[in-house]
Amino acid sequence: MLTLDETRYVGVDLAWGQRNKTGLAVLDNAGRLLESVTVRTDEEIVAFVHRHATDTLVAAIDAPLIVSNETGRRPCEALVGECFARFGAGAYPANRANPSFVPEPRGARLAAELGWEMDPSVAPGSGRRVCIEVYPHPAMVSLFPLDYVIPYKIKSGRDLLALKDAYRRLLDHLDATCGDVLRLADSTRWAALRSTASGAERKSQLNAIEDEIDAIFCAYLAWLWATEPERMIVFGDYSTGYIVTPIPPLPTVLAGRPARRNDRRGRAGTGDSSAELASKFRAAVPRLTTQESEILAAVTATVGSQPHP
Repeated sequence: MLTLDETRYVGVDLAWGQRNKTGLAVLDNAGRLLESVTVRTDEEIVAFVHRHATDTLVAAIDAPLIVSNETGRRPCEALVGECFARFGAGAYPANRANPSFVPEPRGARLAAELGWEMDPSVAPGSGRRVCIEVYPHPAMVSLFPLDYVIPYKIKSGRDLLALKDAYRRLLDHLDATCGDVLRLADSTRWAALRSTASGAERKSQLNAIEDEIDAIFCAYLAWLWATEPERMIVFGDYSTGYIVTPIPPLPTVLAGRPARRNDRRGRAGTGDSSAELASKFRAAVPRLTTQESEILAAVTATVGSQPHP
């Protein structure tokens, strides 16, 4: 007989190919962080999962799982962009013109090997191993909450001091939002990650921990999907691809964010009324309640109405 303490929640910050780093993290039934690592190969990922194998598992994967479109972006990415791009959390487009997704995405291949069900309509439950696609940036906007994403990713123009400050903010938010559930104060690995971030003397030291930290957050999203599903929404569907993210809370809706000097993407909104936007969200994401669709419409209308310089 399966007992609840055999459930595991897995976070995977999955690289699209095996040359780049993948972060992995696993939580116990109560949400406590058990282990987190950085790997590269499929074999290392499978070995990590098998090391923590149970009959009941919920995984959250930061990588496209279902890519059926030949070009452009997936409908779920358009929906996420409609709601979150103004916060700097639009999704990078995935399509089959990218050889990483042919004949199938790496995430789908691993899910099949590990026996994970990818359909988000299959709820977590005893004896089931399920996985969902997630995207940390909009999830952070919703959960922390943020008026704009934290710029902790290493990119051209971001110097070491700015990156260390971004990591400080990120880790502080994770402690405040996830710390109690993950029992981060008791984790020696979390303490080591914080020490590396605060003491980094090179960008490469921050780059070395980025995927692992993202994986820990993904594991928390897996825990939320299983334990507090009412806080989560699914953009898209199983046939065309989907992204699961927490519903933006009202404080984020009301805060919006200041217009950015270099925002060239134009308005996030479409010019529709809030009622029309809510109707569009319900049509695109049938599982949304009326309240959820109205919240999403308010996000889009609020950020879309802010002035551009």
